[in-house]
Amino acid sequence: MTGKDQKTAADFTAYYLQQSTKEFGEDLDKVRGADDFKGDALPVLIRSLQQGTSMFCAADQKRIVDAQQADGKAGSDGEGEGSA
Repeated sequence: MTGKDQKTAADFTAYYLQQSTKEFGEDLDKVRGADDFKGDALPVLIRSLQQGTSMFCAADQKRIVDAQQADGKAGSDGEGEGSA
């Protein structure tokens, strides 16, 4: 895997985890707040969420990262919001 591929994979993992925690935030809070949840289980929970990235091939990961970055650039150029 090249450096660029590794960066894409890392960027995708970060994006995937962000979206997962946003989508499942309430459920994750319930799990973390459970009486039987131990602090050392947090890394296991994180790794479990990260495993979801394996459902996406490298091409899909790149496509999603590229689209997310393009959306970020479009939102930061000052056009679209508040201009008419």
